[in-house]
Amino acid sequence: VRVAVLDESAVEQLSRIRQAIHIPLIADIHFDHRLALGALGAGVDGLRLNPGNIGGVDRVRKVAKAARERQVPIRIGVNSGSLEKELLAEYGRPAPEAMVASALRHIRLLEDHDFDLIKVSLKSSDVLDTIRAYRLLASQVDYPLHLGITEAGTLLDGAIKSALGIGILLFEGIGDTIRVSLTRDPVDEIPVAYSILRGLKLRERGVELISCPTCGRTEIDLIPLVEEADRLLRKVRTPLKVAIMGC
Repeated sequence: VRVAVLDESAVEQLSRIRQAIHIPLIADIHFDHRLALGALGAGVDGLRLNPGNIGGVDRVRKVAKAARERQVPIRIGVNSGSLEKELLAEYGRPAPEAMVASALRHIRLLEDHDFDLIKVSLKSSDVLDTIRAYRLLASQVDYPLHLGITEAGTLLDGAIKSALGIGILLFEGIGDTIRVSLTRDPVDEIPVAYSILRGLKLRERGVELISCPTCGRTEIDLIPLVEEADRLLRKVRTPLKVAIMGC
């Protein structure tokens, strides 16, 4: 679970959250290196930040040292909407090459402080730019890659864009972790992610519902039946295939 850590009051809640859950807790840090240090002290399992955004070299050194001592990985999160101005000027837009240049810059910042527990994400709301950026970075570094399409939109559009971007990359053998981003309750992102993994036979969990498109041979009111089955079967975690046909 990733949580945004915006101020000291958020840092104070991290240890309580850490004690209440049994899965990794990731702190999302913006600009203030003290929040990163506080999150590490609270026992988080990972940080998401951009080293270049938390101040000077000394601040990066402090965060890298604290994370290294605790063996806590740092995800460098490059987003097309917040690239460095000089890279936008050089490339003319948030191009895949600009995103990769930003990632490599941040990677070097951490490596310069003997820190290599790194994973990287390169997220854009443009599916093709995202795919090209990950392909380019994967050819240059061996660090784990976290896949996602950022600002993907509503449930329908967001699921489709995520399935395209994440699915193509995973099929090519690129990527280690994924996150589906939707303008919804974050809980709604999880079944979409599992569906992508299930479709690629990378992880089997839950029911794959097979149903027909209501052709001329349909003899029952199929649509509400399938919708109700889908609602009920989402509670099942056992890998199964269930077919509901109208003929």
